[in-house]
Amino acid sequence: MHKITAYLFLDEQAKQLVDQVHGTSISLTFSEAAVLALLLSSPNAIFTKEALLEAGWPDRVVAPTSLTQCISTLRKKLEPYTEVQLKTIARRGYQLHVSEQSHVKMLAINDADAIRDAIVGVSAWTKFAGIALLCVILAIVWYVSDRHAMVKHLVKWHADKFISLNIGGTVGTAQMFYIGDEEHLHPSLWQKHLAPEGNLVDSIKHFSAFVATDGHNYSMAICPELDADACNGSGIINITALDAKPAGLNMAEFIPLSQQMEQRIRYNRIVLPTDDTAMGELLEHNYHADIYFPVAGELLVRNDLSMSLVYEGKNKGKFYSTSCITDQDCLTTPIKYTIRGEFEQYQTEISNLKVDVFHVKVQQKELTKPDEVSASAMQFYREIRKHDIRDEDLFYYRIYQNEQTAVWIIPQMGQVVAWAQYSQIKL
Repeated sequence: MHKITAYLFLDEQAKQLVDQVHGTSISLTFSEAAVLALLLSSPNAIFTKEALLEAGWPDRVVAPTSLTQCISTLRKKLEPYTEVQLKTIARRGYQLHVSEQSHVKMLAINDADAIRDAIVGVSAWTKFAGIALLCVILAIVWYVSDRHAMVKHLVKWHADKFISLNIGGTVGTAQMFYIGDEEHLHPSLWQKHLAPEGNLVDSIKHFSAFVATDGHNYSMAICPELDADACNGSGIINITALDAKPAGLNMAEFIPLSQQMEQRIRYNRIVLPTDDTAMGELLEHNYHADIYFPVAGELLVRNDLSMSLVYEGKNKGKFYSTSCITDQDCLTTPIKYTIRGEFEQYQTEISNLKVDVFHVKVQQKELTKPDEVSASAMQFYREIRKHDIRDEDLFYYRIYQNEQTAVWIIPQMGQVVAWAQYSQIKL
């Protein structure tokens, strides 16, 4: 088998040209096969008519026109392969020239030599252009990929700082997550929304805490346990300040008020009997948090938030979230906002802290227009309405989890940190 190009071969024994691209063959006469084999034995060499006559008609005496006719027929059979040229060299003989670019058709995937020749045989400029084109294609693929979108969002966040908080007269340290520079990270930007240190709460002896800011709001997630791993969900406090004006939230009054609101108004918490023996087809990972938004001189507004994840693969599945927003006097009928979509989970780090990022592609949104909205809750309705119109991709960060609770950064009213109760529900 004589190789002509990366995909075209001469089978001298079977007397045919074999086209591996189209899976076809072209029959040759004995003389055509022999003449072509001699020409292929030394590409670009000039063979005399006498040498070609001897190869094509051994031990026979034939007229020179026989070679002329043979060459003419061979050219017609090679005509589909423009990179193969059978040239007449005046007064000297014939020459077979195969272009170095003959690899452009298609390489036989099982022909390692052809692949090597295709790579080595091209010019340096062609190689450079090919590499550049490949880099551009890879860059485009990366740019439009979901992972790039996640990384672009992730790099905004930092978690290399801690601040001191005074919660009801008890001082503790909080891990900080923030976007932007350090000019807006002074502890007072959180502390000013809580009442002075003299506002003592006997039930809080120590606490674990996380705080976050996107440069606009300041949120804090607090569990009254010294070690976050010991947090079982009881007594969790989630507070987010949306207004730069100090809220001055009286913690001694806030704690019983929040407990009263949670007992009186409950929309999203899923309460099902525990059944460890149940063999449900689906496992729902449910997270529930109550987030409070204090504003000086306004009614206390609460977001009753529930999120659920149902995995359909190792790191992907269905996402469901619903928020019910009300105020402390029930003047606002529930502002209910529901999101459904699909998530992809990425395990990564923020400032060397392990976090899980959930990229949610929103498929369905539903905003229930309330019958009545108090002035205190109106900004929440407007903000949610704005996101209801434009949000298609959302990023949720799970920055901590134990067996009973988890801490999330949630894209609602900006970027809000919340400590949620965690449960698994077999469906």
